[in-house]
Amino acid sequence: MTASTTGPADRADVPRLFRLSVEVGDLEEAVAFYGRLLGLEGRRQGGARCYFQCGPVTLSVQDVSALGAPPHPAAKALYFTVTDLDAVFERAEALDCLSTELVHDAPAGAIAVRPWGERSFYVQDPWDNPMCFVEDDTVYPG
Repeated sequence: MTASTTGPADRADVPRLFRLSVEVGDLEEAVAFYGRLLGLEGRRQGGARCYFQCGPVTLSVQDVSALGAPPHPAAKALYFTVTDLDAVFERAEALDCLSTELVHDAPAGAIAVRPWGERSFYVQDPWDNPMCFVEDDTVYPG
């Protein structure tokens, strides 16, 4: 079987995503922001970073200010599933980080049922990293 026709069920060692990293410009501020937004306590790590355990995937928040360059925002939104979307929305609203963009002509920063059926909203951290929170039982698997 060629590599192009080998599917996940055919492989003995399917890669699993275990960590995503976002760059920030102030670790103390980021730890407070992400701790409050996610409702989690982070675990400080060496190398000016903090880990937040988000299910099977760890969110690594890395302070790059010592490098002398501004943080590079994530290329696309990080997607989180949550059971209580309204509670996370309230925290995001209190942090004033709701997205001001549009998603399919609807405000991204408002809780909405998207055309694909997910109930979600989008936020942006102080370093321009975009995130989306999706109600767990509405996730569209594709």
